[in-house]
Amino acid sequence: MAEGSKMGQWAFIIGILLAVLLGFVPENLLGMATLVLVVLGLIVGFLNVTEKETTPFLIAGIALLATGNASDSLRVIPPDVLGSFLVGAVNNIAAFVAPAAIVVALKAIQSLAKD
Repeated sequence: MAEGSKMGQWAFIIGILLAVLLGFVPENLLGMATLVLVVLGLIVGFLNVTEKETTPFLIAGIALLATGNASDSLRVIPPDVLGSFLVGAVNNIAAFVAPAAIVVALKAIQSLAKD
């Protein structure tokens, strides 16, 4: 993560904690919370990822987003509460990571276009 970006570091920590904690909340009650995760993801994308960290971040982002897309398969984990929590947490993490990955990918494309 970029040096000197305390706001970005806090946005990352808060985003991950919030995403996991919101895994306990039913999906139909997540409206504004999802918006908060998206905004925190944008902050992380703009402030936290250096050019050197771009490729590893994007690879990790792809893995997390792919997991988010396949998270419904986690519902089979007993007891039902645990499976639902895992699905919610993974989907919330995906909602947090997706905007950051988009920002970092666009910054990488812009950097490539400059060269």
